[in-house]
Amino acid sequence: MSDIHHEHVSHASEEKAHSALNKKLIWRVFWILLFITLFEVGISFTGIPHTILIWTFVALTLVKAYYIVGFFMHLKFEAIAAKYSLLLPFVLIVYLIFIALYEGTALMNTPY
Repeated sequence: MSDIHHEHVSHASEEKAHSALNKKLIWRVFWILLFITLFEVGISFTGIPHTILIWTFVALTLVKAYYIVGFFMHLKFEAIAAKYSLLLPFVLIVYLIFIALYEGTALMNTPY
């Protein structure tokens, strides 16, 4: 009896996640991702300074990652605990990479 109830609850939560993704929303996310990608390609051919271009690409890539993970991987419809359990390690890894690059650059620039 409990297996049937558990299966019903599992299907109900899955249906809830998929019901939020109607065709109109999927197409809207598609057009947003397409526009961002075309914008990235367009600005790559301009004379924008390299540093600004790199940071623009990083910011736009994070926006695209939000839409892909949030809508197509259904994270936007998950409970807050699930979001934090995925977001916190990601932030810590990015922080670790930043610190490693910063310290490596500092060591490279010090005289021996």
